[in-house]
Amino acid sequence: MHAYRSHTCAELNKSNVGETVRLSGWVHRVRDHGGLLFIDLRDHYGVTQVMADPDSPVFAEIEKVRSEWCIRIDGEVKARDESLVNHKIPTGEVEVFIRDIEVLGKSEELPLMVFGEQEYPEETRLRYRYLDLRREKMQRNMVLRSNMIQSIRKRMWDIGFNEYQTPIITASSPEGARDFLVPSRLHPGKFYALPQAPQQFKQLMMVSGFDKYFQIAPCFRDEDPRADRSPADFYQLDMEMSFVTQQDVFDTIAPVMAGVFEEFGGGRKVDPANEWPQISYKDSALWYGTDKPDLRNPIKMQVVSDHFRGSGFAIFAKLLEQDGTEIRAIPAPTGGSRKFCDRMNAFAQKEGLPGMGYIFWREGAEGMEAAGPLAKNIGPERTEAIRQQLGLGVGDAAFFLGGKPKAFEGVAGKARTVIGEELGLIDKDRFAFAWIVDFPIYEKDEETGKIDFEHNPFSMPQGGMDALLSDPLAVKGYQYDLACNGYELVSGAIRNHKPEIMFKAFEIAGYGEDEVKKRFGGMVNAFQYGAPPHGGCAAGIDRMVMLLADEANIREVIMFPMNQRAEDLMMAAPSEPMAEQLMELGLRVIPQDQ
Repeated sequence: MHAYRSHTCAELNKSNVGETVRLSGWVHRVRDHGGLLFIDLRDHYGVTQVMADPDSPVFAEIEKVRSEWCIRIDGEVKARDESLVNHKIPTGEVEVFIRDIEVLGKSEELPLMVFGEQEYPEETRLRYRYLDLRREKMQRNMVLRSNMIQSIRKRMWDIGFNEYQTPIITASSPEGARDFLVPSRLHPGKFYALPQAPQQFKQLMMVSGFDKYFQIAPCFRDEDPRADRSPADFYQLDMEMSFVTQQDVFDTIAPVMAGVFEEFGGGRKVDPANEWPQISYKDSALWYGTDKPDLRNPIKMQVVSDHFRGSGFAIFAKLLEQDGTEIRAIPAPTGGSRKFCDRMNAFAQKEGLPGMGYIFWREGAEGMEAAGPLAKNIGPERTEAIRQQLGLGVGDAAFFLGGKPKAFEGVAGKARTVIGEELGLIDKDRFAFAWIVDFPIYEKDEETGKIDFEHNPFSMPQGGMDALLSDPLAVKGYQYDLACNGYELVSGAIRNHKPEIMFKAFEIAGYGEDEVKKRFGGMVNAFQYGAPPHGGCAAGIDRMVMLLADEANIREVIMFPMNQRAEDLMMAAPSEPMAEQLMELGLRVIPQDQ
């Protein structure tokens, strides 16, 4: 017999009754039933009930066993009494009578329990991550992640992509976040960087003629953590293609994403990939208050400025006299009660606004009537026009925000989400995808008047060089994101592969040709030797698993994550370097004032 096991803890069933078997695993739970000892023995695959009575030759040793000890047992498979069958587990029809036991690893008193679903502080869970990962949910999440990555790889290979690896140590390249720098021992005073993404390398592969590349790529960004973002490293499905248009990229990656979500989504609905809407960045901000909309929520915001111009509601009427201002309405089907409107008003105040105007419609003595402070101020004709524009009726409400859109869009988007949640309008049993397109390349600083990049500077401008010779703020890029359920899952672009267009694009933002060559010399040089048109995208692996596992925090689907302060509590990182290490690298740490 094998030294540790003849079967896993998920394999035994009635067909094994009478066999002598060997199992190894962790003591999940111990139950003493008046002289009968029952142990739920757990390994990666499942749980088997093992038991002993005073007749067992090792009963005294079994009595010493505690939770999370790692043990090996030999014993005889017995059928459970029909009334005691556990139909919830594959091994529920049998149990193993223990004849021999070996303790493979004792456990100290546990800082967190593996059995059960108790909640523990994040600090405890991350410090003892190896115990936290023993828990059923965490095991399930990590296996989901592994299986999903396997599926992605197969799908990419099946459509003609090859997987290539790109360097982990490279040159610093500003891509929107801070680099992690690595000092060079052989070149004192110089630094490598961990790649924020394989962006430049994958474009260079296209110049090299490889045509279709993908990689499950580690990326490193020194960013502030969020619930949906790791503070240090993350993984993405990185891909690039030559001789493609924007639509070609969509048609390639969308079926891969849809297939993965259908395979691992637990039966939740996934709209067909060829039906995913393409929404302009401008419209997404207007309708949803974000560039990563949750389309499970049917609420669509609208501009209602004309109904408030010259109206009796002085706050909005005067606001509209200023350039660049507008009033937007957030419809709230079934939200037509003063109690709900007051709750939303309180929400706006928590977000730093004085409040949020509202109108709600109810049944009155003479039919439907509009209620609320706004309705009284602007009169029945204007309120009726608003109601008709928004398609609302009795029992519905609308909320209003005004000003310069960039100042209130974020709050409006949050309000839309809160309204959808509170009124039960969101279809929780669905993955709703949407392509966000037509991102503006440039923005203008209102204080300085300076033009700078608003989004990816390496996207090909729609219209090419001709577009760059007109109004910069009107220039859109062939840049796109794929949003799902309120998260950005994919980001990509058709690349600017022509040096003359690239130099002009950077010149508009105030970067000279010499600076571009200095920062991106490798790529610029390569583009002078017959670069093909190319484009691609990257999909966030961690975020995809988070959605599929129905988790709200990305740390639930990463094996060994850092905490909110970018610390690895388990491995005590970051740590102070030894003096010898600093000396070898020619570095000195300057103490920071506390």
